[in-house]
Amino acid sequence: MNSSPAHFAHGSVFKLSAFRNLFFARLLTVLGNGIAPIALAFAVLDMGGSAADLGIVVAVRSLFNVIFLLLGGVLADRYSRSAVLFLSSLVAALSQGAVAWLVLGGSASIVSLAVLGAVNGAAAGMALPASSALVPQTVPENKLREANAYIQSGVYGGSILGASLGGLLTSAVGPGWGLVIDALGFAIAAPLYQMIRTVGPSQLAAASNIIDDLREGWREFITRSWVWAVVVQFAIVNAAFSGVMMILGPVVADDTFGRANWGIIVAAQSLGLMVGSFAALRWRPKRDLWIGVLSIVFCAPPMALLGLQASPYSLMAAFFIAGLCFGVFGVVWSHALQTHIPAHKLARVYAYDALGSFVTIPLGELAAGPLALKFGYQQVLLVSAAAVVVATLLASWTPSIRRFDSHAPLTPAQSLPAQSDKGIELS
Repeated sequence: MNSSPAHFAHGSVFKLSAFRNLFFARLLTVLGNGIAPIALAFAVLDMGGSAADLGIVVAVRSLFNVIFLLLGGVLADRYSRSAVLFLSSLVAALSQGAVAWLVLGGSASIVSLAVLGAVNGAAAGMALPASSALVPQTVPENKLREANAYIQSGVYGGSILGASLGGLLTSAVGPGWGLVIDALGFAIAAPLYQMIRTVGPSQLAAASNIIDDLREGWREFITRSWVWAVVVQFAIVNAAFSGVMMILGPVVADDTFGRANWGIIVAAQSLGLMVGSFAALRWRPKRDLWIGVLSIVFCAPPMALLGLQASPYSLMAAFFIAGLCFGVFGVVWSHALQTHIPAHKLARVYAYDALGSFVTIPLGELAAGPLALKFGYQQVLLVSAAAVVVATLLASWTPSIRRFDSHAPLTPAQSLPAQSDKGIELS
């Protein structure tokens, strides 16, 4: 981990120029990405496209996002992570700018939007491992938890604000201008990434080919049971919570308590995510990973209550608690990876983590409708809640998770040689 000037021991991470640039670059990116899905959806519909057409455009982007995660992990461990983020932001800015140009000019087609969406999805997939693995290069080790909490809160807050702006911009000036804002966010983020100056492991990668790098990353991932057990847990949790429930939730809302209440319920979860992220700053038990993993069991009640048609107030409370648990876990998980995975392999482990955790979300989304038609949404939601409970209990019973000590990071022999103080710049 980075060494740090002594007088910074109790200062704010925002005094570090590298972290500050990373935080605002990511904030701009998620703001734009919060606007883009809403603007793109209405752009497709304004063209006369159907829900199936929109599904194709969205699915192509998601597919290329997943495909390029592993390559992004390799590049972020092999080369400068800030350079990878700079180039991916430029590609994203150009592709979204082209989408906006086509939409504003009235010449967009489903094929052109799908192709440009694939480019944008690939850029996002390349960026994710680098942006996560870059955090420990911008702050000293004793500030990692604080840095992760701020970045995670910025991501959640930016997503909420971006979605709100997306609706306002689309209704006020049209979807094309919403896509322009998204492109500008990436364009402004690019030089911020370029200004991040660190001395990191990505500059010390050995000469090897991509396949060898992927195999090395896989070995690092699969030989740590506390890593892959959590990823398996979240493959199930994400399929149920982010996949099945987010498709059936609006259906249940339409049949029962209404769309307005559903919006408030989802907002309650988002508020919980932000509160949980900051709560993790103060809450630092020795076995925080085990407690964090076990707390994900509180993501089951929202699904069960939704299936049982509970009152919207009960659902708001349950979703807030679920969001809080997700928020706390997210900070704990990032801190565990950043302090217990060798720095020169961290981006590849992040890539395998994201791939395993996220690939099941579209599967849950695709399965939700047909399963609900066959068995009824109540049965599907209750079974999904039970799956989350079982996956969480099995993961929490994993010996390496129960014994995981968050205060016992890598030994010098396991990590890289100490980095220069140039890894942190004060301003």
